Amino acid sequence: MRFSLGALVELLGPALLVIVVGLLATTASASNEVYFLNALVSVAIVVAIYVFVGISGVLSFGQISFVAVGAFAAGVMTVPVESKKGVLTTIFPILRDHSVGNVPSLLLAAALGGVFAFVVGMPLMRLSGLAAGIATFAVLEITHNVLREWTKIGPGATTLALVPETTGALQATLGALVAIVVAFLYQRSRRGRLLRASREDPAVARSVGVNIHLERLLAFTVSGALAGFAGALYVHLLGSITTEQVYLELTFLTLAMLVIGGLTSLWGAVVGALAVSGLDSFLSRAEQSDVHVIFTFTLWQGTRLVFLAAIMALVLILRPSGLTGGREFRLRWLRRR
Repeated sequence: MRFSLGALVELLGPALLVIVVGLLATTASASNEVYFLNALVSVAIVVAIYVFVGISGVLSFGQISFVAVGAFAAGVMTVPVESKKGVLTTIFPILRDHSVGNVPSLLLAAALGGVFAFVVGMPLMRLSGLAAGIATFAVLEITHNVLREWTKIGPGATTLALVPETTGALQATLGALVAIVVAFLYQRSRRGRLLRASREDPAVARSVGVNIHLERLLAFTVSGALAGFAGALYVHLLGSITTEQVYLELTFLTLAMLVIGGLTSLWGAVVGALAVSGLDSFLSRAEQSDVHVIFTFTLWQGTRLVFLAAIMALVLILRPSGLTGGREFRLRWLRRR
């Protein structure tokens, strides 16, 4: 009974935080609503990254490639057929002549993200450390170049526009909650515990029969599916997208969110995503126009990335385990009991 109640609290903590942000989005002005929605989509992306990087302990720079695949797949398949025939004239006929609704596009993006992660993960999940980081970065580079140059599957280097903007407060909140629940169930499952054991001591895990390659591959696949799903939420939030928007800047930003919040906990992923997203939105607004906090100021373009990099370095120096200490959400009175 204590285990069940404790597990419920672990899930309710991040879930309630996301619901509060979703409710704030419904009460915010039209100009500020987008910041709350962006924070919720960031939660979905960072939680997807956490499922692999946080639980396995293997650094990956390639998870945003699954976000990109999901975003472009959902975007291309939800643009109305009449519009595609006019602006996406070079894509495959099966893509040009068919269109799907909002929910099917989310499921399609999740499926493609999971399949893509499984395929590239089969050889890569035997790697760890620096080799794994470099290999997954190569996946990001390859994905970026394929999406940018191959006009048979998308707009190429131009903007994919006319995507239905269906990610409102409800869909963004539900999407973030789906990512949180899936991540929570996975980390609590036998597979998640085996993967966490391999993170803590690979040699001991192998000695008791843990197939580390298989466990990492499964986590990589689940992470890819969630990332593809989050990519679909992202493109339906923006209404248009380019390959540069799902490339290096988003990779750095989401990893910073995970590290600052707490790399090894779901609670840390959610807290980091919301905190850094809020700061990033404020700094981005300060780059575009004057903002007033005690005094009025404006930032130079690109300053926000310098600030975020400095904050991440400061957190790593002063609190390496992140804002949450790498721990899940707990209630003190329940822990004492």
